[in-house]
Amino acid sequence: MPRIVVSEFLTLDGVMQAPGDPNEDRSGGFDHGGWQLAYFDDIFGSTMMDAFAATGGMLLGRLTYENFAAFWPKQPADDPLAATMNGLQKYVVSTTLAEPLAWQNSTLIKADVPGEVAKLREGSGKEIQVMGSGELVQTLIRHDLVDAYRLMVHPLVLGKGKRLFRDDTTLTKLRLVDSKSTTTGVLILTYEPDKSGSA
Repeated sequence: MPRIVVSEFLTLDGVMQAPGDPNEDRSGGFDHGGWQLAYFDDIFGSTMMDAFAATGGMLLGRLTYENFAAFWPKQPADDPLAATMNGLQKYVVSTTLAEPLAWQNSTLIKADVPGEVAKLREGSGKEIQVMGSGELVQTLIRHDLVDAYRLMVHPLVLGKGKRLFRDDTTLTKLRLVDSKSTTTGVLILTYEPDKSGSA
């Protein structure tokens, strides 16, 4: 069965907002967009490619989907990551978008998000990766629909911005199943829910 894997760029203080571009998400007066770009190296790149090799689809919120859809289809055809992103099945959670969606292989989820995601987990194939999509991730966390977290923790403190784990997140036990570090000081940590006992 496909696992739902939340894969996020984070700062040391847990901020996940707008890692890739200054204008990605300025909500709340956030002015530190693009903070992740300076930390990319070969280890980071190979880890990302390995993750996508294990990925059969992406589950995305509207804002992340629109950012991706505006970028990846315009990249060169010989870009291996672009080819992967464009070829993957995309499941898009939104109450405002309408089908058909412009980016190839995109399917819209408009209602009963927990129920539809649960159906995806009951299917077959490779893991389904969630990137960005902060509000969608909160829904998945609340409904116990996250099978693993792949967290890329950067040596940076921003002091403000949207966080992955917010103040209303319930107590949750996780276990570390993989870890590595990059030459730029990024820790790439994979956690799974710890089902061995009560939290």
